[in-house]
Amino acid sequence: MFGAEDYGVDIEIPTADVDRLVDVTPSAVEPADELSFARNVFVPLTTACRYTCTYCTYYDPPGAASLLSPDEISDICERGAAAGCTEALFTFGDDPDDRYTEVHDQLSEWGHDSIHSYLREACEIALECGLLPHSNPGDQTRWQMELVADVNASMGVMLETTAEVQAHGGPRAKDPGQRLATIATAGELGMPFTTGILVGIGETMRDRAESLLAIRELHERYGHVQEIIVQPVVQNERWREDSPDLETIRRVTAMARVALPPEISIQSPPNLAPVEDLLDCGVDDFGGVSPVTDDHINPEYAWPALRELEDIAETAGVPLSERLPVHERYVSEAWLSPRIEAAIEADGPAGRRYRALLDRAD
Repeated sequence: MFGAEDYGVDIEIPTADVDRLVDVTPSAVEPADELSFARNVFVPLTTACRYTCTYCTYYDPPGAASLLSPDEISDICERGAAAGCTEALFTFGDDPDDRYTEVHDQLSEWGHDSIHSYLREACEIALECGLLPHSNPGDQTRWQMELVADVNASMGVMLETTAEVQAHGGPRAKDPGQRLATIATAGELGMPFTTGILVGIGETMRDRAESLLAIRELHERYGHVQEIIVQPVVQNERWREDSPDLETIRRVTAMARVALPPEISIQSPPNLAPVEDLLDCGVDDFGGVSPVTDDHINPEYAWPALRELEDIAETAGVPLSERLPVHERYVSEAWLSPRIEAAIEADGPAGRRYRALLDRAD
């Protein structure tokens, strides 16, 4: 289903489950009893991408995209650590070195045969600076993910939708089956994972239900999905169509809460969604928020200050807590690699900062 079988992943969603989920409204869920967020720095290794989605401002065309150097990565991470961050969020477009000659040549000059090899070096830099890597590099093969898994506390990729939509169209269209295969690969490797759906790019309500249920099925198989993001598409220089209205995003958020087991957090990005109007729909997490860097995927939409999140939580009458990029249960249940476990247990400011957040979560 959804083409996932082409990548060796079998997913079957019963029609009756879709029918039930489509009928869900916000009245079917209860507000969360607490809210959480992670303090991060955003590190865009490159704005090159093999895809040209019509809603995305992240990618630059060949000739305009470049790579962050190791020194630039180190500078960003050091500033983040100094600001009390715990997460280094690494992003780049899918397999950019396949399409961008300049990126490929620069990687070769720095001694790397792929962007994923360079990602490993970037994660090493983050760990040395006192941050836990969370990488979101798009679709990945098993080999690519294995190359970096042990130096990441968690990883992620947005499923976006299981539907074939025009916004993904063209000769380089995203393949929902490949996205689902990436999520499944993370489960096979025991990698705590973040995924989500993008609302308003041409998918129907049934498509949204099917996407959420596909995520649920993979989590039931592997237990690795720590949170899903319900993200509305927003207007930008490439996307001039309307964003989904409040009623739609409330309904889809409630659908996510009903579809997914309670251990999976429902995340609403506070710079892109009206989070104060979604708290009664099951939202319990604001995701990564940076005191240092912009949201490079949505640069026109600044992250709110921590004080604003505190005000939202206070108005809702629930506590707001800071968390690590990997959720606490994966730490306590020994999902992490020895390298990440050592970073959390290390002496020094970074280890103490990590453990303080974990102690607060107990």
